[in-house]
Amino acid sequence: MSDVAVEADGLGHVYGDRVALNGVSFAVRSGEIFGLLGPNGGGKTTLFRILATLIVPSSGRARVLGRDVMAEPRAVRRALGVVFQAPALDGKLTVAENLRHHGHLYGWAGRPLRERMRELLSLFHIEERARDRVETLSGGLRRRVELAKGLLPRPEVLIMDEPSTGLDPGARLDLWSHLKKLHGVTVVLTTHLLEEAERCDRLGILAGGRMVASGTPDALKAEISGDVVTVAARDPAALGEKMRGRFEVAPAVIDRTIRIEIARGHEFVTRLIEAFPGEIESVTVGKPTLEDVFVHRTGRRLMNEDGTSSAL
Repeated sequence: MSDVAVEADGLGHVYGDRVALNGVSFAVRSGEIFGLLGPNGGGKTTLFRILATLIVPSSGRARVLGRDVMAEPRAVRRALGVVFQAPALDGKLTVAENLRHHGHLYGWAGRPLRERMRELLSLFHIEERARDRVETLSGGLRRRVELAKGLLPRPEVLIMDEPSTGLDPGARLDLWSHLKKLHGVTVVLTTHLLEEAERCDRLGILAGGRMVASGTPDALKAEISGDVVTVAARDPAALGEKMRGRFEVAPAVIDRTIRIEIARGHEFVTRLIEAFPGEIESVTVGKPTLEDVFVHRTGRRLMNEDGTSSAL
């Protein structure tokens, strides 16, 4: 594909006896926002570090704009903007000082640097905070500065590791508003947040170091035909077997709940409650989500009941 900006071919990586990545392959088109969705421990950060030329993969290849990350790391770095999960700003310096010193690292100086800084400060609506120390800014404003810093050298590819970490819902929406304005820049980001994944042009779903699914959010959800019915019961395993025999369905017991993919779920719920009135504690029915896609492909939930990411 001539318009491929980032690609991985059979990437693998191990830490001692632990396999972090296992044969991961994907391609990101120029100018799109591509998300790597998965739980903590699923391989996202390892993949991020390989693309950022921070570590060398144990097997396979990765290319950024046609350049091999192992054979041509310096050329790859010149094409990249990187936003790390952990803050990479100096809190004791002002916003402008952080951007200026970052520009110096890329050989920018004088008028071109000043103009680029003004452009980015305006883009992210932080002109009035340019002389403020970063440590005085809110989490959302700091993330804007991180984005400005990553974009300062005019990268063709921007890679971001969990960009919404520490942001409230309003700041997350603001972040995505800015990402959508980056016309011509290819964005690759990692996330465990379903709402963030929904906003990507395309996704790759990682679990246990493997790429278990890829496609647009809508296409991935369309893999699940019908509705998803979720049932809570005192004895989910026993009830699941009864449902299997009574209705010829294929229930899956996950985290002490029964999950069924079925057409016309609202009609099935009525029959289900009538058949087992004393055994059901609660029941929900809804259209498939990306969480359901993850469950469908892995047999596990992406998120725990307390809202934290599962570790595979």
